[in-house]
Amino acid sequence: MAPTHVWVKRNLFPSLSSGLLTLVLAGVIIVLVKAIFNWAVTDATISGTTRAACDAGGACWTFIKVRFDLFFYGRYPSPERWRVDLALALVVGTTAATLIAPPRWQGWLALILLGFVPAVAGILLVGGLFGLAYIATNLWGGLMLNVLLTAVAGGGGFILGVFLALGRRSKYPVIRLFSMLFIELWRGVPLLTVLFMAMLLVPLFMPNGATIDNLLRAMLALTLFTAAYMAEIVRGGLQAIPRGQAEAATALGLRPWAIQCFIVLPQALRLVIPGLVNTVIDLFKDTTLVSIVGLFDLLAVITQAQKDQVWLGMAREGYAFAVVVFFLCCFGMSLFSRRLEHRLNRHLRY
Repeated sequence: MAPTHVWVKRNLFPSLSSGLLTLVLAGVIIVLVKAIFNWAVTDATISGTTRAACDAGGACWTFIKVRFDLFFYGRYPSPERWRVDLALALVVGTTAATLIAPPRWQGWLALILLGFVPAVAGILLVGGLFGLAYIATNLWGGLMLNVLLTAVAGGGGFILGVFLALGRRSKYPVIRLFSMLFIELWRGVPLLTVLFMAMLLVPLFMPNGATIDNLLRAMLALTLFTAAYMAEIVRGGLQAIPRGQAEAATALGLRPWAIQCFIVLPQALRLVIPGLVNTVIDLFKDTTLVSIVGLFDLLAVITQAQKDQVWLGMAREGYAFAVVVFFLCCFGMSLFSRRLEHRLNRHLRY
């Protein structure tokens, strides 16, 4: 590896014109960074609880502090917000335990994560059972809604995507054709169109008087859309596994489902972790589109909060907060996937 000064000279100052351009760009970046730092930190205001406290000329983070609960929980009732916290802790804790547990426990933890945890989290969020007050889904919003949609569509899309990937490699023509048509159809339609279809067309196929909650429609649309992309990622991993492994397992007397579940699929999923996480990150960012169909995610709540007469002109602070939140969430998922991939592939490193 070349020394630092050699790299700098070779890449930033290879000629006189390139060196001048590098200096100009560096100056522009320094000016911009200084201006942003002064606005966001030096001249910013975070004290107080009213607009009157924001007269320093910098960012008014008081707006974020006062509206933070709204940005995270939406209009979910304050006395019941502990249920959101508990559901989130349950999902995150079980997911982390499943990923870092010894192999002999991962199967059982995965079953708990996919079966028991969603049921408990759903009861906590919706209520109506075990003495919990019922909370209508039109009160759900903020970052909680983004995380919920990502978890449901990501988990459901992954499960459905695995079956579609296996179906596209099936030896039965009908299953193979159905899987191929499903994947190509959903991959060929923009997500925004899928959301509008879920909101406008689904009610046309319902019996008279029957309705489906808007949140459930959005979850269904995002799950089917995500499943198509995850299916192709998983199929790529399956194709990377040497055919000889399945043939050897067949020679040992293993059944086809056991070969796929215990030999081929685990290795394939290990190979495609980066692609799966990238799809989840894209899904998390795409959840902001649900505001177009009447659901109030973090971005929609921030936009509505800016229309309050007391906090007019807080667009920069609101969107800066959204940028930071989405960056931290996406970077955290990317970092976690990198460490998980490193841990699972340690045996491949020499």
